[in-house]
Amino acid sequence: MLHFKRCQHLKQITQKCFSSIHVKTDKHAQLFLSRTFALAELRKSWHSTHSLVGDKNIILMGPPGAGKTTVGRIIGQKLGCCVIDVDDDILEKTWNMSVSEKLQDVGNEQFLEEEGKAVLNFSASGSVISLTGSNPMHDASMWHLKKNGIIVYLDVPLIDIVSRLKLMKIDRVVGQNSGTSMKDLLKFRKQYYKKWYDTRVFCESGASPEEIADKVLNAVKRYQDVDSETFISTRHIWPKDCEQKVSTKFFSEAVIEGLASDGGLFVPEKEFPKLNCGEWKSLVGATYVERAQILLEKCIHPADVPAARLGEMIEAAYGENFACSKIAPVRHLSGNHFILELFHGPTGSFKDLSLQLMPHLFAHCIPPNCNYMILVATSGDTGSAVLNGFSRLNKNDKQRIAVATFFPENGVSDFQKAQIIGSQKENGWAVGVKSDFDFCQTAIKRIFKDPDFTGFLTVEYGTVLSSANSINWGRLLPQVVYHASAYLDLVSQGFISFGSPVDVCIPTGNFGNILAAVYAKMMGIPIRKFICASNQNHVLTDFIKTGHYDLRERKLAQTFSPSIDILKSSNLERHLHLMANKDGQLMTKLFNQLEEQHHFQIEKILVEKLQQDFVADWCSEGECLAAIHSTYNTSGYILDPHTAVAKVVADRMQDKTCPVIISSTAHYSKFAPAILQALKIKEINQTSSSQLYLLSSYNALPPPHEALLERTKQPEKVEYQVCAADVDVLKSHVEKLIQSQFM
Repeated sequence: MLHFKRCQHLKQITQKCFSSIHVKTDKHAQLFLSRTFALAELRKSWHSTHSLVGDKNIILMGPPGAGKTTVGRIIGQKLGCCVIDVDDDILEKTWNMSVSEKLQDVGNEQFLEEEGKAVLNFSASGSVISLTGSNPMHDASMWHLKKNGIIVYLDVPLIDIVSRLKLMKIDRVVGQNSGTSMKDLLKFRKQYYKKWYDTRVFCESGASPEEIADKVLNAVKRYQDVDSETFISTRHIWPKDCEQKVSTKFFSEAVIEGLASDGGLFVPEKEFPKLNCGEWKSLVGATYVERAQILLEKCIHPADVPAARLGEMIEAAYGENFACSKIAPVRHLSGNHFILELFHGPTGSFKDLSLQLMPHLFAHCIPPNCNYMILVATSGDTGSAVLNGFSRLNKNDKQRIAVATFFPENGVSDFQKAQIIGSQKENGWAVGVKSDFDFCQTAIKRIFKDPDFTGFLTVEYGTVLSSANSINWGRLLPQVVYHASAYLDLVSQGFISFGSPVDVCIPTGNFGNILAAVYAKMMGIPIRKFICASNQNHVLTDFIKTGHYDLRERKLAQTFSPSIDILKSSNLERHLHLMANKDGQLMTKLFNQLEEQHHFQIEKILVEKLQQDFVADWCSEGECLAAIHSTYNTSGYILDPHTAVAKVVADRMQDKTCPVIISSTAHYSKFAPAILQALKIKEINQTSSSQLYLLSSYNALPPPHEALLERTKQPEKVEYQVCAADVDVLKSHVEKLIQSQFM
């Protein structure tokens, strides 16, 4: 019933959108409707195989010693249902001998086959089933069980498992050969658990069986309630009548649509999920990939992206394409300053941390047989990162998803420009615009809000528009992970104990990176202050200090840190919406005023609320270069200009009573002329490749970025398009690109 309402909701949205489109023929109309209804059908398919009704089983899976049997009995008592332990109630009764005797009798491989056969001959409904630790290693029996139940993975810390097995005097389990430690075997087993589970219960160290049982029931309830996690627009106006329906979207819809139809940005309707102290501590020794999966599973409902599929995406995103196995390592710079290195991805900027994952999320969420054109505005780094990310999709996905990235023709560094146009692939193009980033971003928003144009593209070419800027929730969400991971790394390295506060200092333009840190705090990371660092385009600094967002008589300045050369900060709207208790009417008023009058002022109470968590300042061009020079002289570490901006502001604003984590958002190689100038190296007027190789010869930290060095070996001249600063001209380019890709 819950799912039926969800499918009906999707169809109503589709019909409403369709009514605003000028349809040329019934054939075109049918094409549009059938493609959009496909999203609802996907959910119908998901629900039909995964919903929990009275005859479904709750199946507990995990390593030996995870407590499956004990937890299963507690759940059975709470629900008043049958409890089945595979070891005691199936295997031993089938074999007429103990499990250990059977293992000793037939050996590892034959045991798995015998165990699988016994499970295949078993059926139950409405029960709690506790699996053996080795059941997940037999595919056929797991498919048999999965058809009639929800598989709950009890993810218990390895240290707890090993200590429990010692207490139970278990020194050998299935698959353990001589010379294989219990710890290594349990790590090996994880690949099988990850393959089968529908929902995970993340168990902190020392959690009691009763606590885990409650977590299982909450996880099952969440899994069953497919409509529980929805998104609203920041400009959504809440109905006065409680009977009126609230206009909401699911995660998959928010990712697909990018921008809300009213011009607002999608945000979760409810609060961010929060981890308790014990859960966070259990993540201290985890890898970046493991942390990402735990955190993102809590933020993405499995009806939108199943947990096992999400895990595959995360492993693909953060694999060999990153130069550092830690993905986003934290390095001690000096004193209480730590550098969060966000530039180890394939294009050398923090955008890779989200844009290596977001394309996989997007491809999964879109309906089959639909074509999508992703429009992206870039101030420098997003362009190459989004082209690279979407180029890594499989062949079928690349045939139905294309990317057009618009960048200010003279508003990015020479290397960034070469990188953007050199990243063009069979499904991605770069378009230079004779204006600045703010125009590019505003123009794309206007295109999204033009129903005649978007409807024409859908009907004429069967193509829907979307975005991959941080206005898209699927792009912003993965950034939360690295802020949480940075804090956990400081705990792991012994610089702080969990619960100790830290400050974060972030070079800020579009407000997405610093907003992701806010969300990390909402999930339980103890961040004390958010330090917003601006360059000469310091509209955000002025706003945080005064509450007045004023663009009047303010012109965009080109600086050494072009990625934050932004005056219209899109993601600020999300944070104001959060501070204003989700007052969509106020957001509509403020941002319409910004569009029409080029300024707005928030009330004193909101200014005070903002300043409780945020401080801000800005850095001049001279100070930026001086920071690069002095940091290299004292520590041998080269900051890129954006990180230097943050370093200057952190030195000025941070009170040194706790660590400050400075986000290093790009590798210095992307800004070689500025670095050479800062280091007072005379050979500035060389080719970009010569400049990069010259810098690499200095043996500084961080080491040279191999992918960026490889970029310099590509042909200097790559064709790309350039257009005038006119929205209609951009529309024409979009249509031509769609024709070339999909027709």
